[in-house]
Amino acid sequence: MKLIPALLAAVALVGGAAVYAYAQQRTAAPAAQTEQRSPSALERLRNWVMDQGGTERAFDNQYWNNHEAGLYVEARTGEALFVSTDKYDSGSGWPSFTRPVDPNNIVMREDYTMGMRRIEVRSRQGGAHLGHVFDDGPRGSGGQRFCINSCAIRFIPRAEMQAQGYGRYLELVDAANAPSAH
Repeated sequence: MKLIPALLAAVALVGGAAVYAYAQQRTAAPAAQTEQRSPSALERLRNWVMDQGGTERAFDNQYWNNHEAGLYVEARTGEALFVSTDKYDSGSGWPSFTRPVDPNNIVMREDYTMGMRRIEVRSRQGGAHLGHVFDDGPRGSGGQRFCINSCAIRFIPRAEMQAQGYGRYLELVDAANAPSAH
């Protein structure tokens, strides 16, 4: 008889965590406030997300609403991960992309945390947790949604890509509205 209350408590805990993770409202602090976090707070968040597999708050992160042209790289190693032309507003509150710039720069593996099966996305070179990939993305772009934590990536504006050594990706960034085979 003690098993039933324990089982109900476990279901409530897992269900509550899932609701919190996926049902946050857009009333959170704007991205400008996120950028004002102290460097140590951002570094603690980055370490928790990238090393411990955490997830930053929806709608309260630097890049969820960024519409500037450029390249997204892994925050620590600088591995090229996503281009702005593959970014879209999924409504989730996290930066979402239809595909990686190079599938060889990421590693995907099964993740059973939060009481569900998900596919975790990690950087190949750094081995850091970036986020998850789901099969609810735009059908015309392959149907995948790479849901990525802002603190795990760094954005390089198009105007700075050449100077920072990412000139080879300019063609992909400039390919707005043109399908490209990365």
